[in-house]
Parts: sequence; structure tokens; C-alpha cells
Amino acid sequence: MCIIKGLNMAKSKNHTTHNQSRKWHRNGIKKPRSQRYESLKGVDPKFLRNMRFAKKHNKKGLKKMQANNAKNISNTASK
Repeated sequence: MCIIKGLNMAKSKNHTTHNQSRKWHRNGIKKPRSQRYESLKGVDPKFLRNMRFAKKHNKKGLKKMQANNAKNISNTASK
């Protein structure tokens, strides 16, 4: 038996999406569910560290700001 290389039949089709969109639409194409907080996995560690400190120190300033706002409201109400 003599086999000659290169005479094998080539595949005619590699890929098709025929009927796929119909199948996708049967159950409806839904938007991905949104998460409240996006994952910080894979984010630059230097940025994460800075963000952690920024959040921590924002809380300190928030208390001062709320105290000032309460004081201003009471001053304007008494006038």
C-alpha cells in the first residue's frame, strides 16, 4: 500500500454560529447582574493601601464636618 502525503481531504468548515443566536434568545439575553462593590482583586497593592488609609482618615474629617454643620444650623435657627 502506497500512501502519499498531502492527498488527504482538507476540512471545509472550521466554525459556525448557525442557530446559536436563536438558542440564546429562547431564554432571553439578560444583562449581567450588577454587584454593589466591584472586586478589588488584581488591583495595584500600592493603590489599595493608599485607599485604605484615605477611607480611614475620611471618617475623622466627617465627624468634624458634621459637628460644624450642626453648630451652623443651630446658629441660623436661633437668629
